[in-house]
Amino acid sequence: MKDNVTVLKPCNFRKGQKIRIDGGKRGGDWEVIDVSETKISLKCPVSHREFTWDRFCYFVEEKENESWPAG
Repeated sequence: MKDNVTVLKPCNFRKGQKIRIDGGKRGGDWEVIDVSETKISLKCPVSHREFTWDRFCYFVEEKENESWPAG
């Protein structure tokens, strides 16, 4: 028997990358300011606050010519 399976892959972040997290408590626009094997540091482009969290994002899609930060 075959089933539908959702496949998630960890996102390969790069310093300086502008990202948008769609949903969840960390949802919104962020700039990647540091990345390690286990942690990611993000900066809010509006408040300029910086946070370091365990890596939690998974790649879904990449958009070109997208307004950032969203307004």
